[in-house]
Formats: sequence, C-alpha cells, structure tokens
Amino acid sequence: MAYLRKKSMEFLKSFEVPAKNPSEEAQRRWREAVGTLVKNRRRRFRMVPDLDKRSQAEIERRKTQEKLRVALFVQKAALQFIDAARRTEQHTYPLPEIARRCGYSISAEELATIVRRHDSKGLRLHSGVEGIARKVSVSLTDGVKSDDTGVREEVYGANHYTEKPSRTFWMYLWDASQDMTLMLLAFCAVISVAIGLATEGWPSGMYDGVGIMLTIFLVIMITAASDYKQSLQFRDLDKEKKKIDVQVTRDGYRQKVSIYDIVVGDIVHLSIGDQVPADGLFIDGYSFVVDESSLSGESEPVHVSTANRFLLGGTKVQDGSARMLVTAVGMRTEWGNLMETLSQGGEDETPLQVKLNGVATIIGKIGLAFAVLTFAVLMARFLLGKANAPGGLLRWRMEDALSVLNFFAVAVTIIVVAVPEGLPLAVTLSLAFAMKKLMQERALVRHLSACETMGSASCICTDKTGTLTTNHMVVEKVWASGAAQTVSTAKGFDQLATSVSATFSKVLLEGVFHCSGSEVVRAKDDKITVMGTPTETAILEFGLAVEKRTNIEHAGAQKLKVEPFNSVKKTMAVVVASPNAAGSPRVFLKGASEVVLRQCSLVLDGSGNVEKLTEAKAKRVSSAIDAFACEALRTLCLAYQDVDGGSDIPSDGYTLIAVFGIKDPLRPGVREAVKTCHAAGINVRMVTGDNINTAKAIARECGILTDDGIAIEGPEFRQKDPDEMRELIPKIQVMARSLPLDKHTLVTNLRTMFDEVVAVTGDGTNDAPALHEADIGLAMGIAGTEVAKENADVIIMDDNFSTIINVAKWGRSVYINIQKFVQFQLTVNVVALMVNFISASFTGSAPLTIVQLLWVNLIMDTLGALALATEPPNDAMMQRPPVGRGDNFITKVMWRNIIGQSIYQLVVLGILLLRGKNLLQMDDDQLNTFVFNTFVFCQVFNEVNSREMEKINVFSGIFGSWIFSAVAGATAAFQVIIVELLGTFAGTVHLSGRLWLASVVIGSVSLVIGAILKCIPVDSSSGPSDRRDGYQPIPTGPNAV
Repeated sequence: MAYLRKKSMEFLKSFEVPAKNPSEEAQRRWREAVGTLVKNRRRRFRMVPDLDKRSQAEIERRKTQEKLRVALFVQKAALQFIDAARRTEQHTYPLPEIARRCGYSISAEELATIVRRHDSKGLRLHSGVEGIARKVSVSLTDGVKSDDTGVREEVYGANHYTEKPSRTFWMYLWDASQDMTLMLLAFCAVISVAIGLATEGWPSGMYDGVGIMLTIFLVIMITAASDYKQSLQFRDLDKEKKKIDVQVTRDGYRQKVSIYDIVVGDIVHLSIGDQVPADGLFIDGYSFVVDESSLSGESEPVHVSTANRFLLGGTKVQDGSARMLVTAVGMRTEWGNLMETLSQGGEDETPLQVKLNGVATIIGKIGLAFAVLTFAVLMARFLLGKANAPGGLLRWRMEDALSVLNFFAVAVTIIVVAVPEGLPLAVTLSLAFAMKKLMQERALVRHLSACETMGSASCICTDKTGTLTTNHMVVEKVWASGAAQTVSTAKGFDQLATSVSATFSKVLLEGVFHCSGSEVVRAKDDKITVMGTPTETAILEFGLAVEKRTNIEHAGAQKLKVEPFNSVKKTMAVVVASPNAAGSPRVFLKGASEVVLRQCSLVLDGSGNVEKLTEAKAKRVSSAIDAFACEALRTLCLAYQDVDGGSDIPSDGYTLIAVFGIKDPLRPGVREAVKTCHAAGINVRMVTGDNINTAKAIARECGILTDDGIAIEGPEFRQKDPDEMRELIPKIQVMARSLPLDKHTLVTNLRTMFDEVVAVTGDGTNDAPALHEADIGLAMGIAGTEVAKENADVIIMDDNFSTIINVAKWGRSVYINIQKFVQFQLTVNVVALMVNFISASFTGSAPLTIVQLLWVNLIMDTLGALALATEPPNDAMMQRPPVGRGDNFITKVMWRNIIGQSIYQLVVLGILLLRGKNLLQMDDDQLNTFVFNTFVFCQVFNEVNSREMEKINVFSGIFGSWIFSAVAGATAAFQVIIVELLGTFAGTVHLSGRLWLASVVIGSVSLVIGAILKCIPVDSSSGPSDRRDGYQPIPTGPNAV
C-alpha cells in the first residue's frame, strides 16, 4: 500500500502547474502523463490550449513584429535611397469611386500606408495633418459628424478585426461523438442487431442493439448541449472583455464611444494608460510617450510630437496626453494583423483542471484494470460452462457469439463509467457558471484560473480611493489666506469668497483650470461637465463655483509645457504664458500637500500679495494639512512661480496659493465587507498614495487598521532590509505615500517570504507590475487605465471593495463545488466497478446492462456536474480559512464520506444480488431491475448528501439552486420512464409500488448514513498550522491525492 501511495504521489507531481504564467515544459509534462487513456481527446482537451498551434502563432507574431520593427527603425535610413521610387509610388493608389462620390480625396490604402511606413515625406506631400484632415473631410476642432460614421465605415472600413468563427452546436455534437468507448459500443450494438435478427427475428432481435444506440445518442446530445451552453457563456464573457471606451470629439462635443465605433477621421483624446484604438496622426499634446513593445517587441518608449506624428493602433500611452486623427482602422492596421495570432491556442488551463486530469487518469487506469478483469472472469466462467456442455468448446452457436459480444460490451461500458472524463470538464462548467454570475455582480473575470485562485486568497492589498471610498469627490475644506474654511456649506463658501481679493481669485482660478489633467466640456444639451479623474473633477467644480460666486472668469493661456502627474514625484506641473503676468511664463505646481509645501518659500495672502513663508507660517499650514487628513480628507496643495524665460520647471521657490481638503466618503457596506474578510481568514491591507493621517482615518473607519497593526509610509518601508521586512510585513495594515514599486515589493515578499496567496487592486499604469506579480490582479473598471486592465486577472466594474469579496466567495464556491462533485463521482465509480466485478465473479453475469450503465454514467458525469458544480455560494463559505497553496484537493473528510457511502451501497447491493430472490420473492429479471433501480436512487440521495461535506443539514438552501432541484427531479422522473416504459430497450421489467417504495427507502438511508458519517471526527495528521493568520488548515486527504 505504501508503495502504491509513493507511486501515486510521484505520478501526480506531473500534474502540478502554477496558477499564473505556467511554463510550456510544465504544460507539456502533464499532457504526456495523461497518455493514451482518454475516451474522447477532442472533448477532454477542448478547453486546454493547443501548444503546437500556440507556438506556431507565436512564430507568426514575432515575424510580424520583426517586419514592423524593420519598418520603424530601418526604413527611415532606407528612405533616403529610395526617395525617387517613393515619389512615383504616390500614384499607385487610385481613388475608389465611392470615396470620390462621398467627397473624400484620399484612398484607405494610401492613408494606412503613410502611418504604417512612418512616411514623413508622404505626409508632407499631403500638406501634413491639416491636409489629411481636409482630404477626409473632417474639422480638427469639431471632429466628424455622427451622421457620417456609416459612410466612413463603408469607404475606409470598420474598426473590427478578423476573428475565428464561433463553434456551432453541430461541432460540439461531433466532438461528443468522438468518444472511442461510445464508438466501440455503437459497433457492438450494430453486431448485436445483426446477430439478434438472425437468431430471434424481427423485432425482438433488435431491441438490445437499438436500446444501446438510442442511449448513446441521448448521451451525445446531452453532452453536446451542456458543452454548447458553456461556450455561449464564454462567448458573452469574451465580448465583455473586449469592451473599451475612448474619448472622441464628434459634432463639436467631447464624448465617449466604443473602440469598435471609431472611424477614419475621428479626433481621439489620449492620456496615460490608454490603448491607441487605431492608426493615426498626432495633432497636438504634451509630453506624449507611447510603448510600442506590443507591436515591435522593442521596449524603448517612443516620443510622439510634431516631429514624429505617427501613432500605431494597439500601442499604450506611457506618459502625457494628446489628440490624434484616425487614419486607418481594423484590418488595415498592423494591430489588426497581430490580433489574428494573439488568440490562437486558447487560454491556459487552471491548476484544478490539471489536478483533476491526474485524478481521472489514475482512476481510469484502475477502471481499465477492473474492466479487463471483469471480462476475463466472465469469459472464464462462460468457457468453463461451455466446456462442460454437450459438444464442448468445439460447438459454437450464434447465441454464444452474442454472449461473448455482450461480455465485451459490458467491459467497454465499465471503462465508460470508470474513466471520469467529466472531472476536468466539471471545473470548466463551474468556472463558466461562476464567471457569468460574477459578471452580473459587476466583476469581469479575464482569466479562468483567477476565479479559482481567488478562493484561496489569504491577503488583499487594496487601494483606498474609489475602492474603499465612493470616488465621488467634493472639495470640503480649503486653506487660503491664512485660514481654513468649510466650503461645502453656502456660509463657509461665502466666507472664503469675501476673504480674498480679485487678484487672489484670478491666480487661484488660473492655477485650478490650467494645472489640471481634466477638462471642462460643454455637452450637446449645453450642460457643462468635467471629464477626468474624480480628484481633478472636484477641484475644477470648485473653480467653476468660485467663478460663479465672484463673477471672475479664468483667463485663457497658452500652455508652454505640461508635466503630467507622476506617481513618483506625486506632483504635476504646467508652464503657461500667463495673462496675469503680462504674458510671461508662469509655472503652476499641484500635488501631495507635504511635497508641494517643501518646495514653497512664499505664500499668497488674501489681498493677492506675496509674503515670505516663515517657519511659523509653514507649521500652521502643516497643521491645517494634518487636521484635514485626520478628518479623512484627501489633501492637495496648489502653488505657482513666475519664471524669467524658457519652459523649465523649477524644483523650489514656489508661492503657496491654497490647500484643498477633498472629501471622499466611505462606500456603504465596506466595513461589513472587511469584517467578512477577517472572518474568512483574509488579511486586508490598504496601500495608498495619500497622506498617512488620511489613510489611517479611513482605515480605522472601515476596520482595516486595528490596535495591533501598524501604518507605515512608503519611504520608510523602502529603507528596510529583508530581515526587518520579515519582521515588519505581518504587522503592516496601512501603507501610505507609497509608490507602485512599494506595492510590488510588498506583494513579492508576501508571496515569497510568507507563502501568501495575494490579491492586489490597481488602477494606474504604474500598478501593472504589481497586478502582474500578484496571484490575482484586480483592476478598477471605472478609474483603471487600459494598461492596468490588460495586466489584471479580474476587472472590478464598479470599483467597489464589496465586489472583491463576491469574487472571493465565488472562488471558494468553485473549489468546494468541484470537491462535492468529485466526492459524488468517486462514490459512484467505486460502487459501479465493485458491483459489476463481484457479480461477474459470483454469478457469471453483470447485474447492470449496457444501457443501464450508460444511464448511470450520464447521472454521475454530465448531470452530476450540472447539479453540484453550479451551486451558488453561501455565507458559511466565508466563515472558514482559505485553502492553502499546498493543501490536497481530496481531503480526509471526502475520503470518509466516499468510503462510508460506498460500503453501505456495496453491502446493500451485495445482499440483494446474493439473497434478493429469496428475501423479496422475485425472479431474475425483477431482481436485476430492482438492483438497478435501488442503485440509481442511492446515487440520487447521495447527490443530495454531497451538497454538504461536513454539515448534517444537507437540505439548507436546496431550493436556492434551481439547477440542482431540476436535475435531481429530472433524474428521478427519467428513471421511472426507463423502468416502466422503456423496459424492452433498457432490459428492465415493471416493478410494483412496494418495490418502488423499497428502492426509494433504501436510497434515502444514504442520508442517514451520511449524517452518521459526519459525526465521525477526522483526525488531522498534518499537525498544528504554521499559517500566520492563526487559522488551522482544512483537514486534508491522503498524500496520494
């Protein structure tokens, strides 16, 4: 036994893959370990990537990238030598008649070629961006007209990419029919019909064979329907994943449109973290840098400006902001060509799928051995009886051939039942169901494994703004002219407005409106709205209120230089030609209060005069900042400095204008969600860029910061050595003024030092490394950039922390549901194998016919997965510790239930087989039907039992899962039909009401047995937990599994 356990452990090591970014070597290893013992390779590996196809796609992708890299980095030099050829090439793009009729004077091919080849000379020949805009009939100010988008799509194409056509139901039907064992049974059925007709005549000779064929057809139809339903769920999720909105100017108004609605001529607004939606030309912008590595493979960022105007679709904005004129869309872009190869090969398999493939392989080998043994026993008894009969072994009749064929068919059917192909596929079914439900609860799962891994999360590192708070910000308090005022009330706002002069107001408004990454726009209904981040929106709305109250409007000014907000510096700056400074350059600086305050040496008083910022005054400002922060207000400082010339941004010498205290209330339900996390053994840590006092106030309010926890600032954390971090990290509950690198370091150490399963939230471009490093990266759907979303595993559509808890709950549900299904299926496997083998050994025949075994297989495989793998989560799941990384999937609790139920069923069925005729006074046909009926009802009630592995009350919430109720009811109803109406095909006979009641009663005793088993304590041999969250691990199963 010890030898078998050791061999099983060694074998199952081949089925260990990481949840994220598994190596190709690990993926190939478990595929090879599965070997040839697979009934239906097409179906079993349908949700597993084709590594050969993926490798080929990767080669094609690299070829495309290399061609593009040559075009981007070599062609510039080559153009010097082929200038003449390129000039003649301008005439090789005839203008289509449809484009001429619609008023356009440049073809789609020529437009696409100019950007794709970075053809500066070609662009100059068309008079630059303005000339291209004229030729595509668009105003660079007002954008395209909404009514023209259909015509533009017809002339220049739509922004859609070639995708693989969706698989139809008939394809899934074909896949389901490729089961080798079903093919063998179909062959046996045909032979059975032929021999039956020859020996018994029409129609009785064909009943057995036709019954098998009808059952095979039913199995294939139900299997295909289940698989097709899953595919529709994944198709809907894929559509959601691809939804990206961009900001464009159309009809003179700024608005959001889907990336797929972009047309040639659109004016697109781009900022940090955006994905460039199509090929285009830079119109204007500031400090604009893009990452073209997704296209060219080159990691060096590219600066885009009036000197280099070319922008390629699929690239990511790394810094700055800009407006772009779209020149090519869809398959006319290089990104469109790459998109064809990016989706090849499928998504990586999940650890649970791989683990269950290993379990299925081991059980399949055992089942094959039992099938061969059963066939050998049946044949030995048959030949022994034949040898003692008149004529001996030399005399063979058609009936003998039919008997041998039936023995073979029974052996094949045992393999059908014994090889649990449904195990890995049940994971897919459960994940598809969970992902669909999570979509309804505002969480989009991008990677299958994330939904599974989230159930094991032991730590969540969360942002503050927008995740724990509402992200609906308003300026609550303002410090200006030496005093703080509450501006959220009319009285406080009036006091502020009357305490400052017009000169001060002009400087304040100039700073508010020009030193901003957001924009005030007028919508079609003439309503003024602010487009940008919630923080910027709050300050701009405050500025609009000041303008309205003081009747002073901010003066327009040319921006000479913009330095966008930087998460390292914690500031943004802008240089403008200020009308208030006689057109001279003026620098405005805005950002983290303590950072900006350190760079100030002067302060603006209420009259608009500049005073020296003495140490005493600086302390008063600092006290005001701390007071704002302690009230859970987010603080920002605004300062300015007049410079002599140039556009360089100084690092000190600024004049302080004001300090803003921005209110961002805690989201409803967050405190309860954090409490749920703690009850579930999940530690919650806040990682924010805000002031430490603000962070601590919010953390205490929502229950994250406790008396025994600590709050630390990023700069202090960065200075710790590994030994200090090992001591410090378990106590950290809040990290303030942190950089994205700090978050990445924290996540890495939690995973490596403490073996935690870490979930991390992020919204900015710089959060991408931490999202990628974490076990589960959670990007914000509203505040998150496209770069953050692309590196995440789950997108939280409503930016709500409570939604993260729902993801964890569904993740646990997936894991537990699969455990329930495995427990149920292994019980059926053990009983079906042993019953057939024991009966063959003692009676010389199998008690369950081929049709009956196929029906049992359908109950335990497809229908069992539907019933148990789709149960919704309950609150009790969040009152137990998470499953650890190294915990075994099949636990001792499961083994207890499997062994206990198997013993009960084997004892009952064994007594019926050996003594049933005498005990119940029935003939052989009735006995076999009664055994079959009892066996099925044992499985129906054991299915109910499997709903709870540890709790005695298995009926709790049973009607909350309509799928379970429907499957259990349908199974019982169809069992009645098989026994009472399809007896000719299924090999059953009519049973009296007394026998039906007896079958149901014997089956229902499984519930009592289950309750008794759950009272038996399971000893945990793993010893005390070494987990740092203080929880004992769930009891784990034998090391062999």
